[in-house]
Amino acid sequence: MTLKTLERLALAGILHGAFEAIHPVMDHWAQRSEDARLKGLAGRQLVHADGTPATGDDSRPTMTASACGRRAAARHVAGYTLGQISGTLAVTRTLGYRVPPGALLAGAAINAVTHFVIDRRAPLVVLAKAAGKGGYVAHCGVVRKDPETGEFRSDTFGPGTAAMELDQSAHRFIGLAAAVVTAAFAVRR
Repeated sequence: MTLKTLERLALAGILHGAFEAIHPVMDHWAQRSEDARLKGLAGRQLVHADGTPATGDDSRPTMTASACGRRAAARHVAGYTLGQISGTLAVTRTLGYRVPPGALLAGAAINAVTHFVIDRRAPLVVLAKAAGKGGYVAHCGVVRKDPETGEFRSDTFGPGTAAMELDQSAHRFIGLAAAVVTAAFAVRR
């Protein structure tokens, strides 16, 4: 085994550990509640920036539900990516290693693009169905009580659901791939 191989393996391990630790912080602690609620919105119906349905007698600006969802997902992914890059730099520089910017950006781009797609929810459902997990998503939901109205509603995407488990496992697997790609780009032959 060469020193370059050892360096790649060590860097991939450190990056994977960093990505694993950073992911839940940025995905749960740092994400705005509003973005978590809105990022899966889809459809051509008009809504306001807060996701509430638009009515004809309201003067507030409107957009399609899909545009609202994309904006929320983009905000979340921007913050997530900034946290991932900052955390990765802090870890690697503390350990005396400078990851080349291109390599760091390659890994961050992999995580950012896939994070956006997965968090829009509909692509995750399509992937789950293609993998034979459609029933898992459909049947492993929860019932939540609305704190304002006291009404109960079904939720198939939030904490405690199959969709959330598939979302998190996909992000983690992709994080491993991003760590390997970053290490491969950082330590070339």
